[in-house]
This record gives sequence, structure tokens and C-alpha cells, in this order.
Amino acid sequence: MLDIQMQYDNRLKRVMDAVSLREPDRVPLVPVFQAFPVYYAGTCTIKDAMEDFGKAAQAYDIFYDHFKPDLGWDPILFYPTDYMESSGITWFRWPGKHIEDPNTMYQYIEGEYMKGDEYEEAIFDITKFMMNKWIPRSFSKLSGLSKIDFRNSMWFGHMGEFAAFSDPEVIASLEALVETGKHLMDWFVDLGGYRQRMKEKFGIPLLYAGFAYAPFDMIGDSMRGTVEILMDMYDHPEELLRLIDVVTEFAIKDTIAGCSGQATPFVWYWLHKGVDAFMSDEQFKKFYWPSLLKHITAVADAGLTPVIYVEGAYNSRLEYLKEVPPGKCVFSFEYTDMQAAKKSLGGHSCIMGDVPAVMLTYGEKQEVVDYCKMLIDTCAPGGGFIMDSGTMIDDAKVENIEAMFDTTMTYGKR
Repeated sequence: MLDIQMQYDNRLKRVMDAVSLREPDRVPLVPVFQAFPVYYAGTCTIKDAMEDFGKAAQAYDIFYDHFKPDLGWDPILFYPTDYMESSGITWFRWPGKHIEDPNTMYQYIEGEYMKGDEYEEAIFDITKFMMNKWIPRSFSKLSGLSKIDFRNSMWFGHMGEFAAFSDPEVIASLEALVETGKHLMDWFVDLGGYRQRMKEKFGIPLLYAGFAYAPFDMIGDSMRGTVEILMDMYDHPEELLRLIDVVTEFAIKDTIAGCSGQATPFVWYWLHKGVDAFMSDEQFKKFYWPSLLKHITAVADAGLTPVIYVEGAYNSRLEYLKEVPPGKCVFSFEYTDMQAAKKSLGGHSCIMGDVPAVMLTYGEKQEVVDYCKMLIDTCAPGGGFIMDSGTMIDDAKVENIEAMFDTTMTYGKR
């Protein structure tokens, strides 16, 4: 039996071999789990895991005692409800607050947190816009930040700016912000402790150094909303492109600063709105891809490993993906044709996927075995393939998850 450190090193090397387009000792297995570890353990509900980190950690311990992926999650996807309560976050619904069933995963509620006529304001000073408008609209208990403005503080201008801190709404918001900060810091400390536990007890490297997004999605997901930003490509095209440029610059710096020096180099990009069905090839080429390519390239050049989760289908986008630095990125596909992806990206970029969540939840064990063998036969030859689920796994059948693990670890050996 290999010691824990050697298991850790072997798993990390296996993944990095695949990233570098070499054939590892076997196909790496890196499924993306969300609620499944809690459902599998059966020791707490989703509500419990969000309210008590210790309960979330206990569930993950049970999960990792049985399942041994080559990279794994800590409980980061179970955002703590105390921070959401203290900040009054408006774009989440979670069990115990808005959802009656305590074992239902939280939901993201999209909204229009930047209006269509506010592009110029955001472009001119994104920091002021975030403080005075986006945060107050996104967090009901932080509305007082709309009254704080330091831009005119030079000389005696500071008197008027500082006087705003006597406003009861500002005071209440600052108190809520301090409380929220304490909740988040406690959570960060707990997450750091569990990452060490993953390494020292289970020999499993952390799956991510940090998260990133396409600049188009950063605006669309959190500021404008899906319908609105897709309409903006027609109604506000030049303003949208200028704001994308602003967002791209600080997103690159923040991603590199936040992810460098971590235990593993994997920067997970979550792509949402560039799918085949959402925009034309011409729109993808103009609005979505240039800023994303710039972001990915900068992160790869900084010595990090972009892992790009391609939500939906990118069957018409595969040629674009070959523009990233070769041998430095991973593309994780949900619905993209894996045979076409291997044909297009083989020898250029590692590909990852794509056991369907529907199959894992409703299919039979043999279906999963056959599908995993098909993926290995199609994508593993020559290297550059990682076995993954098509999307985050919640209420899958245990026997189907075991089938994915067993097939990969036996049939996927070189």
C-alpha cells in the first residue's frame, strides 16, 4: 500500500501527464461533484451542510473514504448561510430560508443589477459603480454603500465624504459588512483546514486553485442578466465591448494573483453564454471569444493550468479552442461531441468529459460502463484525456458512480 504522500503525488502526476498530452499510467478521473457527497453520506442535509461546516466536512470524509478521484473538491460549493443572511444577498435562494425541502440544493436567481443605460457609468469608474450600485442592489443589508464616495475627497472635500459615515443606513451597512467579513473569514479558515485533510488523510489533490469566468459571462451572469446581455449585442454593442475590455483587464490580474502559489495550478473557468444555441458564430467571434482567449492565454503564460468547463454544446466552436496555448489547457465538455473534440483538439489540448448527469441519475449501471469504455476508446489513445462527468453531480445512483470509477480505474489502465 502506497503511503498517503505518494498517492497524492501519483494522482497529481497522472493529471498533469494528461494535461501535457502524455499517456499517464491510466486515464485520470476527475468528476465534478456538487450535492452528491452529502447525499451519499446521509449524515446531514444540504441545509445542515450550509449552516455547519463540520457537518459538511464529515459528509466529505465519508465520501472520500469510499471514492478516490484523482482530484477532488473541498466543501466550497456549500456556501455558508450565515454570510448570506448577514449580507442580505438577493440572488440566492437556499433551504431553510426560501426553499422548504432541507435537502434541496440552493438556487441562483438571475437579475438585472446593472441597467442598460448604465454602461457609460460602469466603464468610466467600475469601482464606484460596484460600490454605489451593484453591491446595494445585490445585498439588501449593504444599501448604505450607495452613499459613500471617495472620489472628491482631495483637500477639504473629505469633510463631506467623511460626514456620510454618520448616516444610520451607512453605519448599519458597515456593521453588516464587518459581520459578513467575519463569517467569510471563518469559512476560509475551515476550507483551508479541509484541504490539508484531503492531502494528509486521503492523498487527494485539490481540484482548483481558483475560479474564473469569461468576461462576457461576468457581465451577463452578475450584472445584466442573460436575456439583457444577449439583447445588448444588438442594442449596446460598442458599450458592451468597452465594458468587456475593462472587466478583462482586472479579471486577469485578480485571477493570476489569487491562484498563483496555491497547492495545485488548476484555474477552473465556468463558461455559460457562449454555447452554440445562445449566439451566432459571428457574435461569438466578436463579443465572447477574444476577451476569453486573452484571459486564458495570460493565465496559462503565468504558469497556471486553465481548466475550461464548456457548458452546453460547443460543436461549432471547436476550431476557436485551438487558439489557446498548446499543451497548457484542459477543456471539460458537457454536451460537445467527444469524438469531434478529440479529432479537433487531439495533440493540442487535453479534453475532459463527459459522462451525462442524466445517465448517472436515471440510467443503468451497464450503460455507464459502456459509455465510459467508449470515451476511453475514443479519447484516451495518444494521451490528453481525463474522465469527467458532463456536469456537476447531485442525486446520482451510487452504483452508477461506482461504475464510472471502477471502469476508469480498470479499463482505463495503459
